[in-house]
Amino acid sequence: MSRFKEVQDLVNSLETDFEKFYEAGNKAAGTRVRNGMQAIKNLAQEIRAEVTAKKNAAK
Repeated sequence: MSRFKEVQDLVNSLETDFEKFYEAGNKAAGTRVRNGMQAIKNLAQEIRAEVTAKKNAAK
């Protein structure tokens, strides 16, 4: 479950930047949101690979 916690923490860390970008129009916060979303994508890909490897190892 620690990987799930990593995803949750990463999403939660972006909350203030989302608010700053969408509500206040802060462009720097938008850049941080984009970088954070890329990190989420990379983490999700790592987790997918781990799940696939573990699933296939069980066969």
